[in-house]
Amino acid sequence: MNGIIIINKPKNLTSNNVVNKVKHILNCKVGHTGTLDPNATGVLPLLLGDGTKFSKYLINHDKKYRATLKLGIKMSTADVEGEIIEKKDVNDNIFYKEKLESTLKKFIGKQTQVPPIYSAIKVDGKKLYDYARKGISVEVPSREIEIYGINLIDYNKQEKTIVFDVECSKGTYIRSLCEDIAEELNTVGYMLDLERLIVGEFKIEDSITIDELESNSNNIDWINNHIISAEDIMSKYPRFDIPTKKLELFLNGVRLDVDNKEDGVYKVYCNNVFLGSGVVLDARIKRDIILNNG
Repeated sequence: MNGIIIINKPKNLTSNNVVNKVKHILNCKVGHTGTLDPNATGVLPLLLGDGTKFSKYLINHDKKYRATLKLGIKMSTADVEGEIIEKKDVNDNIFYKEKLESTLKKFIGKQTQVPPIYSAIKVDGKKLYDYARKGISVEVPSREIEIYGINLIDYNKQEKTIVFDVECSKGTYIRSLCEDIAEELNTVGYMLDLERLIVGEFKIEDSITIDELESNSNNIDWINNHIISAEDIMSKYPRFDIPTKKLELFLNGVRLDVDNKEDGVYKVYCNNVFLGSGVVLDARIKRDIILNNG
């Protein structure tokens, strides 16, 4: 069982919890390409079997989220899991569609973002949340991110909430974005809710729940219909066909001469059978990732 399955992660489970549950259900090797906060829901691509070898082709995907921002309260963790550390008035005059849309649009583009202190980013070999839990002050390194699009979905003046969709680069912390938006609105805020809608080409409408997977654990056809094959993972890369007489050399790691091929990653076939990936450099190709059946 090789490839990717798209899980709609439920709230209050860590990504590793989901990996372990799927591993138990499918009885195969399972990994993920990046974690999703325990209180967040949505798209969690899981790599199965030899599909785990292809993780490096999937870790830099852009993402799309639906976030709910709660205004007037600042939390220690920037989300619902923390403690209240500040309260501030929220001006009712901000709750107009035009005002909110214009504020959100200010965040489109490349920018520097400071991640929340309760995050897994490492400083001097330790994760930031380890420092935070011990009350140790540490400088949080900023990072370059990009917001490609941000759209107002809903707002509620009584609840002091704003719901928005955001398309962003890898490494963007929506918790920090929520705090920054609140500051732009002259108040404080935190991320009340988060749903990941898209990771690269993987969409929420293509996902399945853990309960659905478990209830169909004995239906191999149903499972296979929900697995994206390792070959499909490489679909955006150009094709390279290895001659049968050179297959053994290629599989043994020998660099083979090639003609008229640009440097880069290729999906590799022999006799129309998908083998995995290869890398062309200086007119020579070498194996990169090979399926066990290759």
